[in-house]
Amino acid sequence: MNEAANPWRGEASITIANVERLLRPSFAALVAAEEELGPLFALVERAAAGQLRLGEMAALFWHCLAQREGLTREMVGEAVLEAGLAAALPRLRVLLQQILQGAG
Repeated sequence: MNEAANPWRGEASITIANVERLLRPSFAALVAAEEELGPLFALVERAAAGQLRLGEMAALFWHCLAQREGLTREMVGEAVLEAGLAAALPRLRVLLQQILQGAG
């Protein structure tokens, strides 16, 4: 990956197939995620209540990937499982904070 994640811009990163990938919650990415997952505020509420499903997390990560070339959604889900949910939660938290707070 050429770009490092900037958490101040709501970015995070995830390792998929041994490559660090940038998660950038752009407007287009969040609109696509919302179309698939429903209202983003409800997604944030489910996450806060511990009710966010693994598939929802993987879908949000998929939509926020800055570069998807050579990747599949299944690879994103497998990367989350391989790293473990505890490792995925900080990345999710950065994305959810961006959804709630927007660009600072």
